[in-house]
Formats: sequence, structure tokens, C-alpha cells
Amino acid sequence: MASLFSRRGFNIESLAVGPTEIKGMSRMTIVVIVDEQPLEQVTKQLNKLINVLKIVEQDSENSVARELVLIKVRADTASRAQVIEAAQLFRAKIVDVSPESLTIEATGTPVKLEALLKVLEPFGIRELVQSGVVALGRGPKSISATR
Repeated sequence: MASLFSRRGFNIESLAVGPTEIKGMSRMTIVVIVDEQPLEQVTKQLNKLINVLKIVEQDSENSVARELVLIKVRADTASRAQVIEAAQLFRAKIVDVSPESLTIEATGTPVKLEALLKVLEPFGIRELVQSGVVALGRGPKSISATR
């Protein structure tokens, strides 16, 4: 699927794949920034693939989208309280503690996570891993084939 995007010259901003509520079915969330017309062409080509059951374009008004980031931050005894306070401001969790660092877990919109990274940067980010965006439509409707 990713090759369809690259052949068209689209950069995939984010790609996340995981299981769904239906056993044996996965959901891909692909974030691309493109004009409407080229996206329509790629959508038609993706719909021709046998393993693609449904394509739904999610927009920010009608969906909830989040990312996950794990950040290992330098935090000695002098700066530890400040790092913890910064994490709490963003409703992030401390998930691992060592004498020299803290590992922080945060979820949110890309804008929120970028702001958190800017706040933590002066302390020294030792390691970082970030998931792709995952999204669900708002309200009771489901896009699953059996619902």
C-alpha cells in the first residue's frame, strides 16, 4: 500500500497499523498531506486491492486522532522535579525512573506532543520514539464491515 503513495510522489506523514475489534482484521491509519484530486486517484487504486475492505477519510472535525510518544529525558536530582512538573502540565505519565533519567509517556495531538518536546528539550532528550496517528470517527457509527 505504501508503494502506491510513493509512486504518486506523496510523502506519508504517519503510518500506524494494528488489530481491530474483529479477529484477523487490522486497521491502517495513513496520514498524507495532498490535494483532493490526487488523493481521490490513490483511494480508487487502494480500493482495487483485494485485502482492502474499506477506506474512510477522517477529517479533524468528525474524528478523534491521537499519537503516543515515549521520551527518555535526562533528569538528575537537580532537575528531576522540573521534568516531572513539565510532564504533569501535559498530563503525561512517568513510566520509568533511573538515577540519571525519566521515561515519559504522553498521548495527544501532534501539536500537543510537539509542545511537550519543546519544553523537555532543554533538559536533554536521550531517546524518543513516537507512534503514528490513530483515529476513529466521532459518534456511535462504526466503519467495521460487520457492524
